[in-house]
Amino acid sequence: MRVCSTPLPLLLLLLASDGVFAKRTLIRRASNYAARQTTSLARDLRVALAGVGVLPRSDAAQHVIFCKNSAQGALGSSSVPPESNSTSPSGSGTNGGASISNHASSSSTKKSSASPTGTAGGATSTSTSAWHLVQNYAGSTFFNGWDFWDTADPTHGIVQYLSQSDAQNAGLIEINPAGNAVMRVETTPTVASTRKSVRITTQRVFTGGLIIMDSVHMPTGCATWPAFWSNGPDWPLGGEIDVVEGISDYTNNQATIHTGPGCSLTTDNPSQLGASASAVTGGTDCAAATSGNAGCGMRSPSSQSFGPGFNSNGGGVYAMKWDSSGISVYFFARGSIPGDISSGSPNPPSWGLPMAHWPPSDCDPWKFFHDHVAIFDTTLCGDWAGSAWTSTGAPGQDQSCATRTGFSTCDAFVQASGASFNDAYWEVKSVKIYNTTAPL
Repeated sequence: MRVCSTPLPLLLLLLASDGVFAKRTLIRRASNYAARQTTSLARDLRVALAGVGVLPRSDAAQHVIFCKNSAQGALGSSSVPPESNSTSPSGSGTNGGASISNHASSSSTKKSSASPTGTAGGATSTSTSAWHLVQNYAGSTFFNGWDFWDTADPTHGIVQYLSQSDAQNAGLIEINPAGNAVMRVETTPTVASTRKSVRITTQRVFTGGLIIMDSVHMPTGCATWPAFWSNGPDWPLGGEIDVVEGISDYTNNQATIHTGPGCSLTTDNPSQLGASASAVTGGTDCAAATSGNAGCGMRSPSSQSFGPGFNSNGGGVYAMKWDSSGISVYFFARGSIPGDISSGSPNPPSWGLPMAHWPPSDCDPWKFFHDHVAIFDTTLCGDWAGSAWTSTGAPGQDQSCATRTGFSTCDAFVQASGASFNDAYWEVKSVKIYNTTAPL
C-alpha cells in the first residue's frame, strides 16, 4: 500500500530557503504526487488486505480515497484563504468544538467557477434553536459552491464523471421547474465502456455540525450505487460518514462510518447504542484497514428510507448530527418531517431516536473525524454494486440483479441497457449546514 508523504530532508531544505522558486517547486511536486496517488490508494488497500485473507466487502461501500497535500488545497489548509462568508464558531473540533470554512476542498478535486452561498444572503434559524444556518444550497443557486469531480472513480465503477460545464451540456444536471437540483446518469442506449455521471463536493469544509438534506428522489435500479456522504482528508484518518447509501433495488438505507484504527462500537445491538436501526452491518470494528473497509454500518428499519419506497413517497429528509454526543443519522419520510426542520429552526432533542448512532465512548468524534466535505455521487457497478451482482438477501434484493436482468455481469448490463437508468437520478430540494456559536 502506498502512503502519502514528502521526504523530510527535502521539505526542511525547501521551507528553510528564502527562495520563492524553491517553495513553489515544493508545492508543485507535492500536488503532483498527491494527484498521482489518489486514484490508486483504494486499489492498493484492497490488494493489501486481500493478501492477508481479508475479502472485499459486499455489504458496505468503498468510497473515494483522499490523499491530501497540506501545501496546496488540503482540507482546512490555511494556505487557501476562506471566502468572505465563512463561519468560524468558537471552539475547535479537536476539543469538542466545531469549525466551518470555505477552503478549497482538494488539489485532486476540480473547482467549478461558482461561488458559495452563505448566511449573508440566506435564511437564518430562529432564536429558539441552538443551531444556526451557515450554508444553504437550494433553488437556482444550488450548484454554487460545489466542486465537480471529473477524474477516475476511486470505487472502480464504470462511470465517467463530468465537469460542471460538460454535465450541463450533456443534460445531466439542471434546476427543474420545481426549483430542485437534478443530477442524472447517461441513458444513451449502448456505450462502449463507461456511462457519464455526476459527483459533486462542497467547497465548504466543516468539523462538527448538523447537515440536513431534503431530497424527493434518489437513484435506483440494478447496478446503481448512489450515496450522500462526508469525508475528511488522508482517508481513512479524517473519517468518512455515509449518510445515505445502498445499491441496486435496496429499499432500506445503510448509514456507515469508516475510520482509522481505534474506533469501535461496544455492541452490535442498535438499541443499546441509542439507535432505531434494525441491524448493525459490517461488525463493531469501524477501522477501514482492519474491517476489510466494511466499517460500522447501521440499517434503517424503514422501507421508505432508500430506493423505490423513498421515491414513491416523495422522498424525505436526512439529518446528520456530529457533536460531543457522537455522530447520529436521522431519517424522516415525507409527511413526517418535524416542523422545526421545515421552519429552519432544527431541534434534534425533540426528534426521538436516530436511525443510526455512534457513541463517543469508543469512537471520539473529534479524534477520528475532522475537516469534512459533503458529497453526492452516483456510480455504477464498482466495488460494491458490481461484487453484489449475483447476491440476494438484502431488503429489496430478494432476486439477484443477474437473474432479474439476464446479464451475467454488472458491466455488461450497464453498457447495453441505457433505458434502465431513467430512474438513476438525484432530485434534491436543499442541503443545509448548521452550526452552533459555542462548542458542540
